[in-house]
Amino acid sequence: MTSDFLVSFPGLGIYDLPINRVAFSVFGVDVYWYGLLIAVAAVLCIIISGREAEKFGIDPDFVLDNFLVVLPSMIIGARLYYVIFSWDMYKDDLLSIFDTRKGGLAFYGGVIGGLLGIIIFHKIKKKKVEPFIDFLVVYVPLGQAIGRIGNFINQEAFGTNTDMPWGMISNGTKAYLSAHPELGQNPDLPVHPTFLYEFIGNMILFFILHRFRKNNKIPYGTTALYLIGYGLLRFFVEGIRTDALYIGNGDLRASQLLSALMVIGGIIYLIVMRKKRRSAREEAYDQLFEDSLAERENVIHGLSDEKSTAEAEAEGLPAAAPETEEQKIPEETEEAEEQSTAAGAEAEEQSTAAGAEEPAEVSASAKED
Repeated sequence: MTSDFLVSFPGLGIYDLPINRVAFSVFGVDVYWYGLLIAVAAVLCIIISGREAEKFGIDPDFVLDNFLVVLPSMIIGARLYYVIFSWDMYKDDLLSIFDTRKGGLAFYGGVIGGLLGIIIFHKIKKKKVEPFIDFLVVYVPLGQAIGRIGNFINQEAFGTNTDMPWGMISNGTKAYLSAHPELGQNPDLPVHPTFLYEFIGNMILFFILHRFRKNNKIPYGTTALYLIGYGLLRFFVEGIRTDALYIGNGDLRASQLLSALMVIGGIIYLIVMRKKRRSAREEAYDQLFEDSLAERENVIHGLSDEKSTAEAEAEGLPAAAPETEEQKIPEETEEAEEQSTAAGAEAEEQSTAAGAEEPAEVSASAKED
C-alpha cells in the first residue's frame, strides 16, 4: 500500500515518515483512521465514564444511554457547523455534505450538538441535567486529544510557518499552502503542528478536570473550568491555524471568537458563584455564632441556678423550688396583701386596748361614790 503522505520533522531529525489515511479495508470498503480514531475515543470515554459513574451517584447504564444519543448528535452538529462556515465548498455538490471520510468536522459544532442531545434526553427522562453535564465534561478533552491524532494522519489543521525544532513539513502541507497563496505562507518551510499542541493541551486539561471534579461544590463548576481551559488553548491555536473558519467574508475567526466568549463566560460564572457561596457561608456562620451565644447564656443561667441551690443546701435551708407560671405573683399584689394584713392586726390591737380601759374607768367611779 502506497503512503498518502511523507511527513518530516527536520528539527528533530525525522524524515519521510510514511502516513496512510486508510487503516484497513473490509470487503473492498476502506476504513479511514479518522473515523476509526473517533470511534476509539468514544469507546474509551464510555468505558472510563461508566466505571466512574457510581462514585457520583450515576447509573452506568444511564451513561451508556446518553452516549447513544450524544454520539450521533455530536457528529451531526460538527458536520453542520463546518458546512455552514464552508458553504462555498458544498453549495454546488450537496451530496458531498454527507461524506466525512476526508474530515470536515468542526469540534465546536460537535459540542453544541452533543449538549443539545443531552438536554433533550434528560428532558424526556425527567432527570436533572446539571450533575450529568459536570460529570461528563471531564471526558470531552480526552476524546478531543484522540481525535487530533486523526488530524495528523490527514495532514490537516496545521499552522503557519515556524522555525521551531518541532516544525513539520510534508507533501500534504506543501500541496495545501501552494493551493492557497492568499495565506502568505511558504510551502517549502515547516509549519506549526497545531494538532500536536491541542493533543498535549487537551490531555493536560483532562487530568486537571478529573482532579477538580472530585472536590467541586459549585453547580456547573467543572463545566466552567473546561470552558476557560479549552477556550484559552483553542484561542491560541486558532490564531496560527491556516484552515480557520471565518465569519462571513471578514477576518474574524469563528472559533477564536467563540473561544474568547467561553473564557469570559466561564470566568464570570465562577466569580459570581463563588461570591454567592461566600455570602451563604457567612450567613451560616453568623447564625451559628448567634445560636452558640444563646446556648452559652442558657448554660450560664443554669449554672447560676445550680449554685444558688447548692448554697441554700449548705446553709440548711430548703432549696427554692422552681416557680411555675401559676406561682409567680406580681410584687404589687404581694405588697397589697401585706399592708392589708398589717392594718387588720393594728385595728384588732386598738379594739382590745379600748375594751381593757373601759372597766378600769368604771371601777374608779365606784370608789369615788
